[in-house]
Amino acid sequence: MKVSIKDISERTGYSPATISNALNHKKGVNKETAAEVFRVAREIGYINENSISRIKLVIFKKNGSIIDDTPFFPTLVSGFEQECRSRGYEMVVCNVDQREEDYEAQVKSLVNDVSSASVILATEMAEEDLELFKGSRTPLVILDYWSESMEFNAVLINNADSARMATEYLIQKGHTRIGYIRGAYRIKGFRSRWVGCQTAARKHRLEIRDEDIITLSPTSNGAYKDMLAYLENAEDLATAFFADNDMIALGAMKALQEKGYRIPEDVSIVGFDDLPFSEISSPPLTTLRVPNQEMGRLAVRRVVELIQNPSNVVTKTQVCTSFIERQTVQEISDGLNI
Repeated sequence: MKVSIKDISERTGYSPATISNALNHKKGVNKETAAEVFRVAREIGYINENSISRIKLVIFKKNGSIIDDTPFFPTLVSGFEQECRSRGYEMVVCNVDQREEDYEAQVKSLVNDVSSASVILATEMAEEDLELFKGSRTPLVILDYWSESMEFNAVLINNADSARMATEYLIQKGHTRIGYIRGAYRIKGFRSRWVGCQTAARKHRLEIRDEDIITLSPTSNGAYKDMLAYLENAEDLATAFFADNDMIALGAMKALQEKGYRIPEDVSIVGFDDLPFSEISSPPLTTLRVPNQEMGRLAVRRVVELIQNPSNVVTKTQVCTSFIERQTVQEISDGLNI
């Protein structure tokens, strides 16, 4: 026998009008009521849990400077695809680009597509960019970002603790004048890494001086050119630098070497990401390895949970990095006791 809204009404005690409004995500129904309506609707078979068969990986672009120029993301996409396939979901990759005239229409279409769940690769996002994604009618997870409003389920890198660990490693190697090579485009991940870097310095009563903070373009070639320009007028440098990512670190290394600096004898550098060519750079780059393939898998697992067991509980999953010690850091003393 076909299940109807009337059956849900009899089970929950809510009026058919309230149930209809809840099922159609209309305003005026509180979260607790809506959750109960959906729970009963699934329990008695009014909603088919398997009605969502696709998971969209939505690549958000603000200017493309981070997303388009790094091999970090293809590996993440690979993990995402593998997990979708293992769980029986079709994977669809699409873009929403703020620079396009129909951007808002793209987002509205996305959040109202009840046939698909979505994971937003939000690396280039700012907090205000999430406004259009609120009230999504489909299960939604944001990846490589975290909303301060705590309204979105998220999977992201533990950026601050990772950068703190890298900076403490430099301190342990005896470096007391530590600099920071920052990406010019200040994504949230970079800002969190700066917080971690400062935390380590303050813990050991060190100061990262303004003159030791170098801003470079977020691409390898751009960082190389910017670093060359910076070194034209640089009188002296910090003995060690933490860089926002490997692309920036490798570009800076190339410029330093062209200007006669030896790495690590004159300048030590630690990167972030462990990109494939960081292992074969000259010298091989000390860095933090991000399990980016597993991040893709984790995002799929979380959105599948939301498809199968909708909940008002919002989760923030932070993925920890591994420290990869190679040859770009010089030990200059016995170090500090940390």
